[in-house]
Amino acid sequence: MAAIDGSKFKAVNTPRQELHPRLDPAADGASGGQHHALSVRALETADRQEGELAQAKAVRLKEKIASLREQMKDFKDLEIQVHAAPDKQISLTDPDARAMATTGKGTGMVGYNVQTAVDTKHHLIVAHEVTNVATDRGQLANMAGQAKDAMGVEALEVLADRGYFSGEEILACGPLGVTPILPTAVDLRRQGRWPVRQAGLRLSARKERLPLPAGQLLPHHMTTIERGLTLHPVLGCASCSACALKSRCTTSLERRITRWEHEAVIEAMPGAAGSGPKAMRIRRATAEHPFGTLKAWMGATHFKIKTLERVTTEMSLHVLAYNLKR
Repeated sequence: MAAIDGSKFKAVNTPRQELHPRLDPAADGASGGQHHALSVRALETADRQEGELAQAKAVRLKEKIASLREQMKDFKDLEIQVHAAPDKQISLTDPDARAMATTGKGTGMVGYNVQTAVDTKHHLIVAHEVTNVATDRGQLANMAGQAKDAMGVEALEVLADRGYFSGEEILACGPLGVTPILPTAVDLRRQGRWPVRQAGLRLSARKERLPLPAGQLLPHHMTTIERGLTLHPVLGCASCSACALKSRCTTSLERRITRWEHEAVIEAMPGAAGSGPKAMRIRRATAEHPFGTLKAWMGATHFKIKTLERVTTEMSLHVLAYNLKR
């Protein structure tokens, strides 16, 4: 068994050197415009005054206005580059670093997302990878495959948190000989208000009927593709209006229920109905401890060098040192 987790590590790049549409080009451009307006007003005041002091002040203000205009022009050019970038981000110091959101309020950083797979028996880091993708959602099968190869086992169980939940990733683990164990991604904001969810709904073997909690059978309406996934939508028709659970299910005239064609893979996954606390305790104790230790060794600034290739090398040295000490 192995536990997979990801953590954000700071890059050399500071937040002020990270540009994307929600940050510097607009904000700093507006700030530069305010400074420019203040300088123009100060210049007009100085022009109305007399004496050598006023003339010297006017010269300095003209130089400052020229500098601010040049700075605003640079921001406009950078704004064009930001919108032209594939992920709408430009890092001026480390070109591969990216803005990473974290769980704490106001604790976002510019850095890298480091993925690790840790053996639950010996607590060694058996696989790791440095990415500049902020989310963990597409990393499950990749890290699980690397861990299985490194451990040299025929089959492997991997523990992961809710952030790794993805139907496509769970499906990809099957051919690798990997059994993922993780909580399903339930929309907790709607859970209290709409307790009737589709998690417990199963199509019949011929995909013609869908039994509901209230006892009705809904017909299979059609098959469609959304975001690359083949879905089997089922419409409520006349059943919704007479259903006793309608007030707990939907406020619309009828509810549209969809099932992914490989939904059975998720239903058969251990812990699909909410992974047990024991498994998640093992995951936390196994995967999170190495991150805390590594960050303590690396210091407050974490990575010391730039670009993804070199940062990967730096991380490999830290992982090697951790495993040797372990």
